[in-house]
Amino acid sequence: MTKLDVPIANPAVPWPRRLLRRELDHYPTFGPRVVSLSIVVLTTVLFYYQYYVISSVSTAVLRETGMSFLFFVGINVVSVVASAITSLAAGITDKYGRANVIVWGVLGCALVCVFGISNAHTTMSVAVWYTVLGALEGVVLVATPALVRDFSPQLGRASAMGFWTLGPVLGSLIATAVVSNTSDHLANWQDQYVIAGVAGLAVFVVALLGLRELSPELRDQIIVSDKDRALIEARAKGIDVEAAVKNPVKQLMRLDILGSAIAISLFLFIYFVAVSFFPLMFQTVFGYSESRANSVTSWMWAFQAGSLIVVGLLSDKLRVRKPFMLVGGVGAVISTIVMIDVTGDPTTSYTTFAVVMSAMAVCIALVFAPWMASYTETVESHNPALTATGLSVWGFTIRLIAGVAVFLGPAMVTSATTLVTDGEQAAALAARYEAELGTAAKIDPAVQDALAENPDDQAAQVAALSQVSGLEPAVVAKAVELSTTQGDALAAGQALSPDTASALLADPTDPAAGAAAVGEVTTALGITPEEAMQRLQALAQIPPADLGLIMQNGPAVQAAAAQLTALGAVPADDIALLTKVDEALKDAPGQWQNYFWFAVGGEILFIPLIFIMAGAWSPRRARELEEEHEALVAAELAKLAGAAS
Repeated sequence: MTKLDVPIANPAVPWPRRLLRRELDHYPTFGPRVVSLSIVVLTTVLFYYQYYVISSVSTAVLRETGMSFLFFVGINVVSVVASAITSLAAGITDKYGRANVIVWGVLGCALVCVFGISNAHTTMSVAVWYTVLGALEGVVLVATPALVRDFSPQLGRASAMGFWTLGPVLGSLIATAVVSNTSDHLANWQDQYVIAGVAGLAVFVVALLGLRELSPELRDQIIVSDKDRALIEARAKGIDVEAAVKNPVKQLMRLDILGSAIAISLFLFIYFVAVSFFPLMFQTVFGYSESRANSVTSWMWAFQAGSLIVVGLLSDKLRVRKPFMLVGGVGAVISTIVMIDVTGDPTTSYTTFAVVMSAMAVCIALVFAPWMASYTETVESHNPALTATGLSVWGFTIRLIAGVAVFLGPAMVTSATTLVTDGEQAAALAARYEAELGTAAKIDPAVQDALAENPDDQAAQVAALSQVSGLEPAVVAKAVELSTTQGDALAAGQALSPDTASALLADPTDPAAGAAAVGEVTTALGITPEEAMQRLQALAQIPPADLGLIMQNGPAVQAAAAQLTALGAVPADDIALLTKVDEALKDAPGQWQNYFWFAVGGEILFIPLIFIMAGAWSPRRARELEEEHEALVAAELAKLAGAAS
């Protein structure tokens, strides 16, 4: 191949100035590109780890700051909106570059974690610092994938984007893994941000020393494969950067760009729910501890991380994106519906959740890595110089829909507020009143309502005693009647010793037994001998059948009456709170299921919008397009070489 004499490199930049001047004037070879891409992925993982910590410690934040669940969701929404605004503004990196934005953004986030959120102890301070963190994350959401696009030819784009999409996934995985393994050993939730901030400072040093980017003249072109390096460097000398980025909004307001951005944002609805609320759901609905809730969610992130890499490699090998997106879209619909089903079953095991969420994660990976590659290629098909602007459209859209997803949480799952706010107190009350609640559980709700309305309702009293004691209502009613009409006589009978009672039954006229009976009743009940004699005579008048019934069933009825008395002594406010939490627990699974149906709707809407994106459907057609491109490159290089000679 003819070597083109197109020197465009600037004089060597002194090392200290390289900390700010990071542009490369030649398209790097594979090795240096991998180094830069690795740093980009590392910074992306870090940003999302720091941003997702709050979801992993949500119950601790609510408990220790006294924040309501609704306010917590509001913080998330405000942070997401801040992220959406800054992601839209990040389109300026098309003109001013990406690397410095990323490097100093890493430092900013690290400082927010170490000195800001770690010292936040009030609801408002948490809100302010988390909003700042969201604003910084929005810029990175655009700058990092734009840099990945710059360093990845189209034939390796899906693999590169697969690694970039590890950022949100590994960020989630690291957040849940760190919290699940350290929460039992740390004093408070703020310590999690100290860990995240220190990690950020370490990554800042790596990015400061090693991150580079292409010059505007190079990044403003389409590169399909490494074979295009010579051509893009030759073209770079004649690129008018100012003209290329003029009127960016007008150039990119197209159906394939806007429609694709909306489509993926709707598709990822379930991902936003998982990141924001899955640990909370497992703790409040299924009784998991904080560490266990984060542990089961980690399965989703681990499978998604591995799948993103594999899918990206396969997409590049086959040279297609759309078939992967279609299979993943259909699979996501199916797996999300299965998730809806198992969420409604309180007996669903940890293993079942792990398997279902892992399947869901694989389907998301089948879509997301190829979509990122296809989206950047779609933007390139209009103007490669506006890649960051196109990504800012996506960043703005996805953050707005993420905000809607988070906002819908407390509106759809109203039980969550009750369970988060009152769940801990209800658990303490349930332990204190365990016996009383056991009694209440035996009583039919209709009977409870009748007694609450009229505690003197005899029919309701008999029904309650029957349900608590396990005796037939007729038996209880007779026992209650005898206790009411023959209470004094029955009390005298209970005061008799077994020997005296047996002697009287054998011979009611036995003077010795009669004298012993009078003495025992007088002593036990503290009454006069005359009163004792009257009660014993009344006892003798009770029919043997009734006496047998009361002797056999009386203790059980009395025990049931004592249990009902203890239940009645529980303060009304405590009963109201326990009832409120119990109803919330019953409502919660269904409310989460309804919430998840929105995700299914987003996944279904995503599928038809796959067809508007750039790229071939079949590997065969993709190879034909690649061959046509190589022929054009060879012809243009030959033309340029001829002109140079």
